[in-house]
Amino acid sequence: MRISNARKNDIFLIGGIIIFALIALLLAFCFLGDSGDTVVVNVDGKEYARLPLGEDTELLIVGKDGETNLLVIKDGKARITEASCKNQICVRTGTASALKTIVCSPNRVIVSIEEGE
Repeated sequence: MRISNARKNDIFLIGGIIIFALIALLLAFCFLGDSGDTVVVNVDGKEYARLPLGEDTELLIVGKDGETNLLVIKDGKARITEASCKNQICVRTGTASALKTIVCSPNRVIVSIEEGE
């Protein structure tokens, strides 16, 4: 079976459009996707802080009985890097994204991401 030149050109055109669309979506996701997201910190069931996910910052969270967690927001990702609790599960959880929450049960700290508009 032989493919005509016009048919080849159509295939190249469609392929180029698909590649261009994928690149545009990737760029939009990278630069616009997280711009409105907010990191919400709750301590013992009460809101403690709201921070923009797009701004690099550090926050020392004072939890139950003076226990502490260090929240670091960097490059559009949030994570707890230090905790005074024994089990360190919150530190090992890694970074939080729109579908992930970090919990430190001993200190009663919950860090979650609210998606922007």
